[in-house]
Amino acid sequence: MEEALVRAAIPRDLGKVLGVESQTKSKAEAFTQAFLKNSIHQPTRHDLKSMLSHKAVILGYTRPKKDKSKRNSKRAKGLNARQKREIKVFQIKPEHQRYELFLPLHGLWRQYIIDLCSGLKPTSPQFVQQKLLKADFHGAIITVVRSKCPSYVGMTGILVQEFKHVFKIITKEDKLKVIPKRNSIFEVEINGFISHIYGSKFEQRASERSAKKFKVRGTIDL
Repeated sequence: MEEALVRAAIPRDLGKVLGVESQTKSKAEAFTQAFLKNSIHQPTRHDLKSMLSHKAVILGYTRPKKDKSKRNSKRAKGLNARQKREIKVFQIKPEHQRYELFLPLHGLWRQYIIDLCSGLKPTSPQFVQQKLLKADFHGAIITVVRSKCPSYVGMTGILVQEFKHVFKIITKEDKLKVIPKRNSIFEVEINGFISHIYGSKFEQRASERSAKKFKVRGTIDL
């Protein structure tokens, strides 16, 4: 019944409304055959009629392959450690090694610490100490108070670069000093609040230290 309905001719009054015209049986078969030949990508040696009568036909389709070169080009290509050393990314030029140039950085760091520690309230020293453990010290004025190397003791300057094992500071004499963290104790003063940094326990990069969980311990010897 359904097949007969599909093959039935469209009534003339409905054809006028739809703007279509019923084709004769021969024209309809010719159109169907031509459409299938153009749609099915199969060799002509197969009998089209027998193929349609005995098995289902799956029209071939493949998804377009994504262009990986465009995707990779969108990624930011950073420099590796060797390239950074070659172009001297981390080296401060001699003409820039001036104490007064880094004073604005120190002012920004002081305001950053005050905001981070909620005003540096003297009633909560432990809270301030925990915040300072994960804080960024670029711009802080640090002083070496103890060290196994006596020549480092008393050095004071603005911290301009922090690496995993060393601090780089600019002194008031416009000299760049590299001080190892290990076996040294540093002092930082902010609005009367004095904090001591045990360098041997600070041997991480600033980005790594911000995510590290510090355990409360007793006195730490050099």
